[in-house]
Amino acid sequence: MNLSDYHFDLPPELIGQEAIEPRDSCKLLVVDRKNQNLKHHIFRDLTDILDKNCVLVINDTKVFPARLFGAKPSGGKIEVLLLKQLSSDSYEAIVKGKVNLDQKIVFAQDFYGVVQQKSDEGLIQIQFSSSGPALFAEIDKQGKTPLPPYIHSDVDEKILREKYQTVYAREKGSAAAPTAGLHFTPELLDQLHKKGIQIEKVTLHVGLGTFKPVTEIQVASKTLHAESYILPEETAQRLNQAKRAGKKIIAVGTTTCRVLETLSDDNGLLSAGEGETSIFIQLGYKFKFVDGLITNFHLPETSLLMLVSALVSAPNSPTHFENFHSSLIGKAYEAAIKNKYKFFSFGDAMMII
Repeated sequence: MNLSDYHFDLPPELIGQEAIEPRDSCKLLVVDRKNQNLKHHIFRDLTDILDKNCVLVINDTKVFPARLFGAKPSGGKIEVLLLKQLSSDSYEAIVKGKVNLDQKIVFAQDFYGVVQQKSDEGLIQIQFSSSGPALFAEIDKQGKTPLPPYIHSDVDEKILREKYQTVYAREKGSAAAPTAGLHFTPELLDQLHKKGIQIEKVTLHVGLGTFKPVTEIQVASKTLHAESYILPEETAQRLNQAKRAGKKIIAVGTTTCRVLETLSDDNGLLSAGEGETSIFIQLGYKFKFVDGLITNFHLPETSLLMLVSALVSAPNSPTHFENFHSSLIGKAYEAAIKNKYKFFSFGDAMMII
């Protein structure tokens, strides 16, 4: 398998540039593996598509204003994207601009950071002049919403912070939104709950695994950059009970899917836990816990596209994967382009069942 196997051409005008309103009015393409067909819906149709035999598992991570703009004492502009908190006063980050070890980066009059470590990948460890709650307050004040580079928005920062956030976001720590969840509204969640659909929460903080392009080495090793997760004991017990009862586990987002597959064993039993996962789900992977997935349309040649391809063409699925373009998932992407679905973070949705 090569990265080029997952290439497709996307017209630039189909890249979503602004949040869809209302959130649940976006398009929803349902990929039915059993019947090998595609159906076009609106996202709020989930109340008709799903039943009480389904369990939705959502990622309640919360995006923080992780993009900081600063300058070296010499005046050179530096952009820092915070990825993962390492201690009360330090973060792992991606940096744009040339910096050296012990480099001071000034973000505001009394707020600066010092580069403690540096890697060839453009990663740095930065120690700040503030720590604990004071650091969080400075980041919240000085930081900007970490929109992906393909989104060019002039929307006010206050509005962006609300739009680029799920309505159920709770655990602050992500440098990007789990975008499949952006389509849910409180009203839709309430309607699904009243219909008897079980909704459970896990946490995965989105970090470098989402931002860095996949390398051939990662494809061969089947590992990505680690991202932090939390699955509480009570949640694991309820999900195991649902699985034993024959309910369908539908992950909302590839992040949720990765948590569930990381913490399940070969017998399909889920264990609670807190830690980091570097799981890289690719073609031929046998899914142990997840039965379905709600997701957005992903960039070419990415680990996310490989994950959805693996699910649609899973060993226990009737479909077959010869190459991306002839596969059911490839046909789904072709149909989405033909029907002018919006792609990527502010795009429309797909559900694999």
